[in-house]
Amino acid sequence: MALAMIAASCTTANQEQSEMIDNSGWRPADKNYTIDVLEALGRVGTPNVSPDGKILYSVSYESVEQNRSNADLYVMNSDGSEKSRITATPESESNAVWIENGKRIAFTSPVDGKPQLWVMNADGSDRKAVSNVEGGIAGFLFSPDGKKVVMIGSVKYSRDAKDIYPDLPLATGRLIDDLMYKHWDEWVTEIPHPLVGDFDGSKVTGVTDIMADEPFEAPMKPFGGIESFAWSPDGLKLIYVSRKKTGMEYALSTNSDLYMYDVTSGTTTNLTEGMMGYDTAPVWSPDGKYVAWLSMEHDGYESDKNRIFILDTATNEKTDLTTDWDYTANELAWATDSKSIYFIAPKDGVIPVFNIALDTKEVKVVADGVCDYESLAPLADGSVLTKRHSMLYPNEIVSVKDGKVTQLTEVNTEILAAVDMPTVEKRMVPTTDGKMMTTWVLYPPHFDPTKKYPALLYCQGGPQSAVSQSFSYRWNFALMAANGYIVIAPNRRGLPGFGTEWNAQISGDYGGQNMKDYFSAVDDMKKEPYIDADRIGAAGASYGGFSVYWLAGHHEGRFAAFIAHAGIFNTEAQYLETEEMWFANWDLGGPFWDKNNAVAQRSFANSPHLSVDKWDTPILITHGEYDFRILASQGMMAFNAARLRGVPAEMLIFPDENHWILKPQNCVMWQRVFFRWLDKWLKPENNNAQTSQNE
Repeated sequence: MALAMIAASCTTANQEQSEMIDNSGWRPADKNYTIDVLEALGRVGTPNVSPDGKILYSVSYESVEQNRSNADLYVMNSDGSEKSRITATPESESNAVWIENGKRIAFTSPVDGKPQLWVMNADGSDRKAVSNVEGGIAGFLFSPDGKKVVMIGSVKYSRDAKDIYPDLPLATGRLIDDLMYKHWDEWVTEIPHPLVGDFDGSKVTGVTDIMADEPFEAPMKPFGGIESFAWSPDGLKLIYVSRKKTGMEYALSTNSDLYMYDVTSGTTTNLTEGMMGYDTAPVWSPDGKYVAWLSMEHDGYESDKNRIFILDTATNEKTDLTTDWDYTANELAWATDSKSIYFIAPKDGVIPVFNIALDTKEVKVVADGVCDYESLAPLADGSVLTKRHSMLYPNEIVSVKDGKVTQLTEVNTEILAAVDMPTVEKRMVPTTDGKMMTTWVLYPPHFDPTKKYPALLYCQGGPQSAVSQSFSYRWNFALMAANGYIVIAPNRRGLPGFGTEWNAQISGDYGGQNMKDYFSAVDDMKKEPYIDADRIGAAGASYGGFSVYWLAGHHEGRFAAFIAHAGIFNTEAQYLETEEMWFANWDLGGPFWDKNNAVAQRSFANSPHLSVDKWDTPILITHGEYDFRILASQGMMAFNAARLRGVPAEMLIFPDENHWILKPQNCVMWQRVFFRWLDKWLKPENNNAQTSQNE
């Protein structure tokens, strides 16, 4: 009855109605881990804790038939008991948090198709929309006293045709006179701005754009969100992150800053003036004495070490807590006593939870294992609420205290117990320059070392993104292994978690040591009698796609099939096609026309397109046409080159996807094509495929 009342309230609130998406209860008829299993898994959202210890979280499910997903909200006690679902609606409740000391919940949900701020009672009743922001909001953050809220809205950025020629209202041309006219997957016509309003419990009023008339993003696209904002404990000051640059200056620089807005006076102060890299993720200490944030040192280097800085709000003194810690932090949360900071960071192939003390700068491991942690919510009893996942299971909420980890949710336990899962092994591989490389190897279910298996080398993108115990709903290692492949996932040069030198080595060395690392991993695994050395494939996306294209021209018979998604094929074209020029300049060393720049000349000399004359191995190419980071033309060039060379090739183009494949039916199609291609060329029963293809 309660759920029926909740659903009915949505109708009165004018929400668009559509068929409910929920846990279908579907279970596989056999024990096989398939694409259908992956699509049936629930996706657990970030937990939020009330003052009395109640945990609020979301679980979302996808519908392949409806080609969309939906999230609903749940609450439970701090020990995981008494789980209760509090929403059951056809439209998602997102970004949910406790307000009013746990009496009510705030969240975003659509109104006339645009996300707005909603509130409801703790049991899900009496829900109402309390904002009416034109165009909707992308997130919100209440001040500690609940009287003010900052919302992420959007403002117009570029001129359209009718602004220039009002007598041509149907003209669609874009007149462009500077860089950053496109970004990731959109033409930049609007930018996000922070909107601050008053909240009286029933409505947000007095909404003010605190960056009015400033043509700058806050938060920064494409990945910035509400973590870019922090209220002071007294609610009188708001810190926000912005890179106050436009056009070519924006395209060349990563120099963002923390700005403090005084609610009373309306004045704004730059807290990080002179700090030249990314400054992000501000977090105010509970006692109000400090602000902590993540800071990169170098302008233009987006994968620099994320240092943990603190600002003494009384003296304005800034301190780097991680001068003696050679890893990069990803997320911060203050301990409730304001004496230490919890954070997560890649280290040795996993992402543990750490704690660093303000006085001694000592870093301690709070929780680790063959898993990754994600999100942090420290509690007054010394425990930390977080999420945990691995290559074999998606996120579940756990509690960590005194080194003990207690799992609080079991959203996917039952369905995963119904299938046979692969196994994961950590393997140390010697590299060509005398180092040892952490490599994850996944073995198929019921692995038999007396048999031979095809293998798949996974090439990481980024290029500086960790190969840890990540769980992906597309590049899913467990699914690859469950399809009968031994998966080889090396932490090659240019990945975080092994010190700044290891991470930085790849910059200016595309096609260099990291490719030797890939060969080392494959050659090391080929020594095993259970690897079929004649049937090894390689697959990757983005820089991983570049890697596949490069390997295709240099692998000397190591591989029997390739798959490249959203990869860089021609680095000269990529330099002028991409949007974030800081990335191209740092990673490639500079423009290809700078003949005196040895680093740049080496980078462009290693462009995969220059080795097409050596391509002789079947290749599948996939790409999205909304990918403005690496244009789909890169994939089309590679496909055309392969076919002109007489190399067996297929291309899968998605006209409505970006750098990632996100829509459920497109995801299923991508997976089907992915495994159809691998099976065609790498499975022994299909070993006549190449002969028939070439006839």
